[in-house]
Formats: sequence, C-alpha cells, structure tokens
Amino acid sequence: MNSLLFGRPVPGAERVAEGWRLDWKGCAVMGILNVTPDSFSDGGRHISRAAALDQARAMMEAGALVLDIGGESTRPGAEPVSAEQELDRVLPVLQELNGWPVALSIDTLKPEVAQAALEAGAHMVNDVSGLRDPGMMRVCAEAGAAACIMHMQGEPRSMQLNPEYGDVVSEVFGFLTAQAGAARGAGVPGVLLDPGIGFGKTVEHNLELLRSLERLTCGAEPVLVGASRKGFIGKLGGAELASDRDPGSMAVHLYAARRRAAMIRVHDVAAHVQALRLQAALEEDGG
Repeated sequence: MNSLLFGRPVPGAERVAEGWRLDWKGCAVMGILNVTPDSFSDGGRHISRAAALDQARAMMEAGALVLDIGGESTRPGAEPVSAEQELDRVLPVLQELNGWPVALSIDTLKPEVAQAALEAGAHMVNDVSGLRDPGMMRVCAEAGAAACIMHMQGEPRSMQLNPEYGDVVSEVFGFLTAQAGAARGAGVPGVLLDPGIGFGKTVEHNLELLRSLERLTCGAEPVLVGASRKGFIGKLGGAELASDRDPGSMAVHLYAARRRAAMIRVHDVAAHVQALRLQAALEEDGG
C-alpha cells in the first residue's frame, strides 16, 4: 500500500491523526494537463478552458488518481513566463476543477503561483526544481500541501546542453533524500520523490536511474516516475514525434511499476491504467 499525507482535505483521503492520508494500492497514475501553448507534446491542445475541462474529465474517468495542471512549459530550451501569465492560464481551470472527486496538483516552480493555486483548490505542488526555493517549502508547509520533489540539473533553457555527473544515481537519489528530509523538517506533510527523467540527463543517465530505481523505492517516501513521451524514448524507440512515443512510454512506466514506483505521470491515462491493471493481475499469486 502506498500513501501520501496532506494537512488539508483531499478527495478520497482518510482523516487520520496527522491530517488526511490518501492511500492506494500498487502504482497510481497522475494525468498531465498542460494549459500552455508550447509544451513539447501537447502544447496548445488544452489552452481553452473548455478543452482543458474535457481532458480533465476524460483523465479522471479513466482512473487518474491525481491531475497535474501546468501553465509553464519546462521542455528543454523553454523560456520562462511571468507568474501573472502562468496564473492567468491555471487559475480558471483550477477554479472549475475545485470540488471534483480527484486530487489536484499544480505544476510550478514559483512559490507565488503555488500559493495562489492552492488557494484556488489545488491540493499538492509538483516542483521540477525540487523545493530548492525556501519560499516553496514554506508555502507547502503553511498550506498543508503535499509536494512532489523532482531532481533537475540546471534550468529548462539549458538543462540538456551538456549534462554531467560523477555518479548520476548517487547524486540524484542523494539530493532527493536530502530534500525530503528538509521538507519534512520544515513541516511539509507528505512528499513524492521524482528522479526527473529527461531533466538535465542524457539517454544513458536516464537508463541508469531507471535501472537503479529500487535503491530509491526501498526508502520511506513514495516515488513518482515521469517518462511520458520524453526525448530519450524517441531516440531509443525511433519515434521522432512526441505523439508517437506512447508505446515506449508505457514500457518504461511498467518497468518502473515493477520496481515499486508508487505513481507514474503520463499523457495517455486510459492506456496506462489498463496496462497497469493487466500487469497487476498477471503478478498476483493465487488469483
């Protein structure tokens, strides 16, 4: 059983002494909802409120445990946007989704965006910069929001130019473990750890992290893997277009689930939920 603790009510969570605990069995799915014009895979597809809500409803009905709403692209080479522009994109969607029977995550690295999103109905923060900004840690703690701590070397504009590590597994997993401890100490109720596949990593770095995933999943905190339609899948699988990389994404995510990943972050929710259910059934002993 996997669980994530919140200091605020969350759909599907149980009230416990420490707050609200969201429990799930096996590997859950976080659905990606980009309300941006320039995301690498689906930029512009959900920029209107109606399109975003239709996609959110489809992912929820397909079985997503969490919807992750983002208003700033973090693809390699992406230029940053202002907090005002990011909020203009995400707040109307969050306000519409507030009250839906699904956990909501805000995908941002700006504390001011996170705070406004949490006030608008988000339950957790997905920070690709890994809570490096003390302000982000403080926002999560004060709001009782869980946080997804991701590892990224550099920043989106330059992270893929020449990523280098002495020991990628030790450095990435060490950072995540240290940040989880700091977040707990600061009062963040619950954390997910994300090795940041494709964020300042070469193809071989990504493979090393995935092959060593059990070193991270054997720890105390649940682990999220987000490889959906990433560039290394295209390079290894021969799929130039991001939209053609769902089969490879599924292969990577099923591999991660077998190594005890608690959650995967994906574009195609329905296909991944189906695949995870079949994998779980095949691995059950005695029916």
